[in-house]
Amino acid sequence: MTTLTGVTDSATTKGEQTRELILSTALRMFREQGYGKTTMRAIAAEAGVSVGNAYYYFGSKEHLMQAYYDHLQDQHREAVQAVLAGDKSFTARMIGVLRVWLDVSAPYHEFAGTFFKTAADPKSPLSPFSAESQPARDASVEVFRQVIAGSDLKLSPELAAELPELLWLFQMGIVLFWVHDDSDDLRRTKLLIDRSVPLIDRLLRLTRIPGVRGVVNDIVGLIRAIKV
Repeated sequence: MTTLTGVTDSATTKGEQTRELILSTALRMFREQGYGKTTMRAIAAEAGVSVGNAYYYFGSKEHLMQAYYDHLQDQHREAVQAVLAGDKSFTARMIGVLRVWLDVSAPYHEFAGTFFKTAADPKSPLSPFSAESQPARDASVEVFRQVIAGSDLKLSPELAAELPELLWLFQMGIVLFWVHDDSDDLRRTKLLIDRSVPLIDRLLRLTRIPGVRGVVNDIVGLIRAIKV
């Protein structure tokens, strides 16, 4: 006789499988047809589920993209562990983390531009700055916090507290460049990472110079003021 627990576990597993099927189908269709042209009805038909079932797991296409953000961030967080466990050099750690992001994001590069206009809208739930995107954003900021904590950088406590989010903003700039990069093997994006990170490293190390600390404190104060 099947126990109630067994029935619940089976239903949960089936639900997770259905959710994953809908998400993977949607991402494939976004790549093949573009984000704007892909409808929830078409996703449901392709996945072999009812439209109602698709909406049960994802309330809209935007919810599917949020699931994609979360999925991508989970992949990135797992993939960067080898980088974070290795070199103590800030430059090596930062380049490694950004390069890993390029690797895990590679399958989605072709369709990234199709929803960029929507994601760029400050009022869109797909915006990386939206409330809906906060879980993925917080997870990414945490990765940069680990980059700093395990590195050879020596920073003031005030700057160290704000830097993870500033590095996430830097990554957003890299992502924007990546979206538009049509060079072979993303050569230009990789060059941007490899050359800009050492400059950031040098600037951060300059903040330990006594004459520079006052300016850094002013900058940190400005950052905190505009975040309120």
